[in-house]
Amino acid sequence: MSQPSLSHGSPMQPTERPGHVEPAKVPEATAGFWAIKIVATTLGEVGGNAVTLTLGLGYLAGTAIFGAALAVLLAAQVRADRFHPILYWAVVTATTLAGTTLADFCDRSLGIGYAGGSLVLLGSVVATLILWKRTLGTVAVETVRSPRAEGFYWATVMFSQTLGTALGDWMADSSGLGYNGSALLILVALAVVTALHLRTRVSRPMLFWTAFVLTRPLGATLANSLDKPVASGGLGIDDITISGVLALVMAGARPPHPAACRSPGGLRRRAVRFFSKKEQVRWTTVTNAP
Repeated sequence: MSQPSLSHGSPMQPTERPGHVEPAKVPEATAGFWAIKIVATTLGEVGGNAVTLTLGLGYLAGTAIFGAALAVLLAAQVRADRFHPILYWAVVTATTLAGTTLADFCDRSLGIGYAGGSLVLLGSVVATLILWKRTLGTVAVETVRSPRAEGFYWATVMFSQTLGTALGDWMADSSGLGYNGSALLILVALAVVTALHLRTRVSRPMLFWTAFVLTRPLGATLANSLDKPVASGGLGIDDITISGVLALVMAGARPPHPAACRSPGGLRRRAVRFFSKKEQVRWTTVTNAP
């Protein structure tokens, strides 16, 4: 079998062995991925409220609790040698929980406000993506296979989740749209992103992260429509009950496959995309022969 030849340039990432690509550590962005993501973000909103408001522990204590859980789960995720669906979605849920309480602490306890908090967090998301791009040459999800790429990925996820919380609260509470109006506006924005994905050649990573941010306030507005009092436009269901139901839904969901890694052949076919132009790695032969 002929082997791919590599031109001299920057070191290969994340492995030095030609013809070898590390297993994908994150799932492919399918419809199932986005469905579970929305459920996870809704769970993060009501779960965060259950600890900080229903149990009365407050935003700072809630942030400390969920931050500690996130640190443990994230360490296990980065140390894992392959994609584990339960572990991955546990980390995502932990980022939504920590992001909810952190955003509420900054916006309400520190008095930064929804608009100010959203601008700071938007800048953090953009700065992380720029640094990721400059460091590794790409922010494509299918290239998240090394600890360094995972570090950028999860930093972007955390900032995105926290941004989504602040943005959702601002839209629902300060913009005059209310819960249902905010959810409708976000759905329209997601429909535009979907159309751009299907009909244009707009950057796929940019569309992915735009959708990732938008699904967080969608989950927040859905959560608010469930747990807020009837007089405020919600259904008045308590946060602990909603959290239990959503946790069961996530437990029974069928997780997507790892990104761009459904079969060994598919992995080899897409391996050429893994190495960025910045790294100046040129594949002259790619074969699926055994």
